[in-house]
Amino acid sequence: MAKMQDIWNFFRLYRSASIFSITATSIFEVIDLAVPYTIGQILNVLSEQPPDRLIKNMIATASGITGIPEEKPLMLGVLLSIIFVVSVVRAPIQPWIGAWFHWGIALRARRDGAQKALAKILTLPLEFYDENNPGRIAGRVARGLANLTWTYPEIAGQMIPKLFRILGIFVMILLVDWRIAIFFIISFLFILNFSFRNLKRLIDKEELLDKHQENTESRTSEIITNIKTVKAFASEAAEMKRLNNRLNRELKVVLYDVHLGYVRLGTQQRTIVQSCVFTVLVWTLIATVQGQISIGHFVTVLTISGMAYSELEPISTLGEVFARRYASMLRFQEFMHLPVGRESDSISIAGIDRSKPYKFTGKVEFSNVSFRYNPQNPVLQDIQLLIEPYQTVALVGRSGSGKSTLVKLLFRYFEPNQGCILIDGENIRDLNISGYRKRLAIVHQEVDVFNGSLYENLIYGNDKATFEQVEAACRIAKVDEVIRLLPQGYNTLIGERGVRLSGGQRQRLGIARALLVEPDVLIFDEATSSLDYESERAIQLAMQELQGTRTMIIIAHRLSTVREADKIVVLDQGRIAEVGSHQELLEKHGIYHRLHSLQESPSFI
Repeated sequence: MAKMQDIWNFFRLYRSASIFSITATSIFEVIDLAVPYTIGQILNVLSEQPPDRLIKNMIATASGITGIPEEKPLMLGVLLSIIFVVSVVRAPIQPWIGAWFHWGIALRARRDGAQKALAKILTLPLEFYDENNPGRIAGRVARGLANLTWTYPEIAGQMIPKLFRILGIFVMILLVDWRIAIFFIISFLFILNFSFRNLKRLIDKEELLDKHQENTESRTSEIITNIKTVKAFASEAAEMKRLNNRLNRELKVVLYDVHLGYVRLGTQQRTIVQSCVFTVLVWTLIATVQGQISIGHFVTVLTISGMAYSELEPISTLGEVFARRYASMLRFQEFMHLPVGRESDSISIAGIDRSKPYKFTGKVEFSNVSFRYNPQNPVLQDIQLLIEPYQTVALVGRSGSGKSTLVKLLFRYFEPNQGCILIDGENIRDLNISGYRKRLAIVHQEVDVFNGSLYENLIYGNDKATFEQVEAACRIAKVDEVIRLLPQGYNTLIGERGVRLSGGQRQRLGIARALLVEPDVLIFDEATSSLDYESERAIQLAMQELQGTRTMIIIAHRLSTVREADKIVVLDQGRIAEVGSHQELLEKHGIYHRLHSLQESPSFI
């Protein structure tokens, strides 16, 4: 569970710079009080009343240096000099001490936070992404980073220095009249306590609202991702109605629970502040009339107390802004506290690959492997399978028989509940996970394509590949036939998720990309199941050309894809039911024979 300390720790690397800039800004805020104080002293000089002892000493020092008598011109000159230094000389210095440092710290911390967030995204276990869609994750990270960035300059550059300014005002009033000072500080603390106590209740509502907004963003992301399905089912009106209902509920909460609470708080606070200002005015006026304080002190006390009470509104506004942002900042920190997956030891924030280089012959053994996602649902049971180097092995079976799960275990997306998986006789659990995965490559049923050029997508797994290697991989995968049809060849932009390519073209791209990493084990996961005959035939030819060059595992529903495999493994209800070549399995008249007969029948075609 994240807490306030985690928000402060976001800027921990810049603690020294923060202390320096906050201290300097606070000093400037206190120094600024010299202007109303000096004006009060000018009024005393003009009204023939004596200035304070501090000013007298400064005037005496100036007289001793210049030889000018301690009369009204020298007094006014000294007082004007103080105002000049505090206002004019300070003007070009303060922005560099304040704004430059505060925003520099915030922007650098944002960069660090974005790096850490990306590292977290890359190292979270795969099951996290089964439960959270991209919109939810991206929204939480973006809002958290933005709010942390904007909040720091406001808190460090405004709120904290203003509190020091108020402390300085209290000291000045205390020197003039301790009774007014006591009233001032008690009233001020009362107002602050009243404000922040109410803000705490509003923060709780903001947290619920942030979760609701996150769910709305999640649904919007799903609509964008599945826009073809939405349009195919003519569900635009239904989605619009659902989203409108969510937005109306959100508006009701924002307007009547949250915003109304802030308006009520502001109204109550302003009433109390104005009452306090009026009380100080009356009290100070009485003290002046009774001769307890001078006219200059009357003006000074009234001016600086008004300044102090006027600071309550921006402080409360900053508190309100912080309250509105607090939930998203906290949820970002909760995201950063999520436990990472096994990949974390191979990834650094600096982007340095710390994985160990491996090279395998491609001998894979599943030794008594069992796996279940939950205790009541065994997916794989006692799998005993040996794949020799450079052998092509096909996994077939009904849907849900465990074929894809077996590959997920091989990639170490999950760990077996029982047994182990060996590669070249080594338990894959003992290997550096990133270095191990680099020796595998997979072509999925739906090939993931990034928004960029065809060439950038081809070298995604190996950006050091030469153009000659790319061309060779494209020839084997039959991508060269696709490139000839594209307007700009390798430099053609293929759109987000590869929308400008057909399914078969994306599959060929996926094969070429997999080949460019020169894997020891190459897996095809339903690579031809959703393709037309021509695309399927092209990919089958590519797969046949690859046979014998490396270990290959082919998962397929269409048995025509696996006829040439060295070994066909038939899975049924999580167990190996049959093993053999295409002809051997047909002669057994078992599950494979039944599947083959169904697919060869006219009704299947």
